[in-house]
Amino acid sequence: MNEHPAQPAFVALGHAGSGRYAGIETFPNPGVARVEMTSDELTAVCPITGQPDMYVVTIEYEPGALCIESKSLKLYLAAFRSQGAFCEALAVQIRDDAAAALALPGDRVRVTLRQKPRGGITIVASV
Repeated sequence: MNEHPAQPAFVALGHAGSGRYAGIETFPNPGVARVEMTSDELTAVCPITGQPDMYVVTIEYEPGALCIESKSLKLYLAAFRSQGAFCEALAVQIRDDAAAALALPGDRVRVTLRQKPRGGITIVASV
């Protein structure tokens, strides 16, 4: 008797580099009630000045049937490094993309972006 369900076919996991990126990938929820994922490697650019903005991003969610696979999330976040976005709009975009991948309503996913100081100002945006 097989006690372990079949693993999903991941595109990014198990492969070097980002050439296999296919969006935010998910796997079946093994039974957790809450997930929190944090990365300090998110960089985007100011849409006005083109200067880099660096963030700490925290994604919290109450999973239904799915959980986010971490390598695909890392590659998803890395894709923002050449995109222009204000902190607040970026928080909403990440929340919406994560909720869509998880097949959850937006109010079940919380994203907090903490912009690292630039010009002596720190911004925290949560949705």
